[in-house]
Amino acid sequence: MSSGDEPTEPISQAEPTEPISQPVDAREAGRRTPPDPYGVRAGATKAFKVLGRGTVGGARVAGRGSRAGTQKARAYVQSSGAGESGLARLVELHFVNICGDAALTVSLAGTIFAIPTDEARAQVAQFLLLTMAPFALLAPFLGPLLDRFRHGRRWAIGTTLALRAFLCWVLAGAVATGSVWLFPAALGCLVASKAYGVTRSAAIPRLLPPGFTLVSANSRMALAGVAAMAVGGGLAGAVSRIGPDWSLRLAFAIYVVGTVLAIRLPGRVDSSVGEFDIEDTRPPPPTSSNEVIAHVERQGRIGGIGARLRARILALPVAVRATLVSAMGARLLTGFLTLFMAFLMREHPIPGYSGTLVLALVVGCAGAGNALGTVVGNASRKLRPERLVASALLVIVATSLATALAYSLLTLLILGLSAGLCAQIIKLSTDAIIQRDIAENVRTQMFGWSETVLQIAWVCGGGLGIALPLIPQLGFGVISGLLVIVLLISIRVRRKPA
Repeated sequence: MSSGDEPTEPISQAEPTEPISQPVDAREAGRRTPPDPYGVRAGATKAFKVLGRGTVGGARVAGRGSRAGTQKARAYVQSSGAGESGLARLVELHFVNICGDAALTVSLAGTIFAIPTDEARAQVAQFLLLTMAPFALLAPFLGPLLDRFRHGRRWAIGTTLALRAFLCWVLAGAVATGSVWLFPAALGCLVASKAYGVTRSAAIPRLLPPGFTLVSANSRMALAGVAAMAVGGGLAGAVSRIGPDWSLRLAFAIYVVGTVLAIRLPGRVDSSVGEFDIEDTRPPPPTSSNEVIAHVERQGRIGGIGARLRARILALPVAVRATLVSAMGARLLTGFLTLFMAFLMREHPIPGYSGTLVLALVVGCAGAGNALGTVVGNASRKLRPERLVASALLVIVATSLATALAYSLLTLLILGLSAGLCAQIIKLSTDAIIQRDIAENVRTQMFGWSETVLQIAWVCGGGLGIALPLIPQLGFGVISGLLVIVLLISIRVRRKPA
């Protein structure tokens, strides 16, 4: 037995010493062993430190870049006396307004695709028909109303924003529950948006700095709108991942901010004091303002709204009439392209491509063309606007014909780009011609009438897009033929003596 006990004694003696000796040996080994002889751990540590510093530095640079970009944008908006005159505030308000419109557009983008095609066509047709009546009454009376009452433009602009805020809140509930109020509320947003455009156009001449032209002011507005579309659309796209009703609530918040900014516009927006005094020192305009007003009022009393519209059109200078005809052609194309492409890509997408992808690409090209048109229009102020309008109309006629004859993804993208580019150039040129040829005391009313006419053209184009069979060659062939007719009418009006 003693022999069995002997081998256990070294084990029992060694057991208490192992827990004591191991930590000491490990610490000693850690002190004596060279740290990472191949440099792997040290390199990784340095890499993580550099990465962390780079991340923090990148965030700081991005923040500084964002602040610097915002400061440069504000400096540009306030340059040339726009900050002192109050025009910069109107540009900032327009930025907020377009952010809200972009959020609203993103929110409602999928509602039509959630409805069967036949039912969607019927509802969109009703929607388009309802848009014509409000604009036929709203714009012709809003401009004269604002010209007769000194105080009201700020509240009119604020009302259009507040109304859209309320309707976006209603839309959020309608989208979530599938309520029947979806299309009526969307219609109200469209009417309020166009009413905003009329009242904003009426306010711009009151805020122009000395030596500042209307086309320059409109260019700044358009550039702010392009930036706002990107910002508002991006924010709405991120929020819409939670649900489409949340992006509508985002639009609600944006419109509320816009309402506050509208009320805080300079008092000059509500007053036309000095406007007529400035005009009295100028040479007589090409068309006598008093004769135009008297003629329009006389015809309006005799024949009502239709006679008043006809009288106003006939009383316009030839260049304005020809330009409005071309602008109607451009709006006709954009309305047709918007709705015809939406239904066409749903039912008959291009082989090998997703319909949603093609539609997004065409819309993106149109947006890029719109931004490019703003830059081109601003840089081409020395050219005669009539030539710009004629050239732009020829381009959209040619691209529409090319799409009808050789329908493909490439021609669709070119058509979207040219439609956005030429529509913006024609719009800026139309504003410049109205500024040049229409007397100042009726210019705001003229903007109201032009917006009405252009909206009706857009509605007609959209109605054509949902009425035609979903055959690409037929649809683009029909719109091309109509654009050729518009071109011929504009040539005839231009050649007609004043």
